[in-house]
Amino acid sequence: MKLQKIGLTFFIIFCVLALLVFAKSIILPLILAIFLWFIIKEVRDYMDRANWIKEKIPRWVKTLIASISMILILGLISNLLVSNATGLYNSLPNYEMNLKKIDVKIASEFGIDIGENFKNFSGEMNLSAIGRNLIDSISEVFSSAFMILLYLIFILLEETSFLNKLKAIYKKPNEFEEVNELLIQIDKSLSKYLSIKTLLSFITALASYIVLRIIGIDFAFFWAFFIFILNFIPSIGSLIATLFPALMALIQYGGTDFTPFILVLIFVGLIQVIVGNFLEPKLMGNSLNISSLVVILSLAVWGAIWGIIGMILSVPITVMMILIFSKIKGTRDVAILLSEKGEIIPLDSDE
Repeated sequence: MKLQKIGLTFFIIFCVLALLVFAKSIILPLILAIFLWFIIKEVRDYMDRANWIKEKIPRWVKTLIASISMILILGLISNLLVSNATGLYNSLPNYEMNLKKIDVKIASEFGIDIGENFKNFSGEMNLSAIGRNLIDSISEVFSSAFMILLYLIFILLEETSFLNKLKAIYKKPNEFEEVNELLIQIDKSLSKYLSIKTLLSFITALASYIVLRIIGIDFAFFWAFFIFILNFIPSIGSLIATLFPALMALIQYGGTDFTPFILVLIFVGLIQVIVGNFLEPKLMGNSLNISSLVVILSLAVWGAIWGIIGMILSVPITVMMILIFSKIKGTRDVAILLSEKGEIIPLDSDE
């Protein structure tokens, strides 16, 4: 009987993973729309801090203002990003020449043929092909923007009647309260995580943009946006966000001047250290209740399923899983293993 239960569990996990992979084009826009809804809700709640807004302005007006503001900001960022990405792509032939200069210089001074070794290790390096893939990836995100917007509209429309539907499903008051409490916990955890992480990523990106502009790195906005996105990826995101602009500085100057490379590495790295090691722990605390090992494992798992977007969403998804598992008796042990110190909210039956 126990073997049957284990086999059934693995079968369910396999089916869920297969669904996540093959239905990516449907599920991923929905999840992104839900996270955008969280941002809109946070803006709306922030507006409600002013009593006259809370009392006199209807909820739908605040939702409309928050939604239009977010769409305008995303549209502006998209235009700047496409402009920078196109300019970067058009400049790739120059950067390829600079890479060859760096390769020749290192070969003449140290006797190491980096280009040949890199080709032997990873195949032919073609920056133009990499650039095309980058543009294609951005285009793919924009192509799903319509689906994300469509999902977001229906989520906002369903928002007002959702609690009534829950009451109709869970007719016993204690059952409804339990489900509603779970939703409130998920809402609080994800809202806090998204708002703080977005603020910290923005501060990091803005400070890095100023540094890159002062040093004179090409397409500073593109790299700042790159840093903003990568800071949502736990552990390895900040490292990659520091290395790529530094390598850009090295390629831009063709190895003739290593000062920009060193300056970017030092100052952008210092910004990451200050924000990641001082600001984030102070603001975030241990409110997420998730093990550091689980963070790394979830990063690998969701990255394998959904790529970079999966890495960005890995922590919020895992936090939701812990909260949901903690409310189900059969999966409560799993929630304890995933949590930071094994402390979860007890079930009502245990109290």
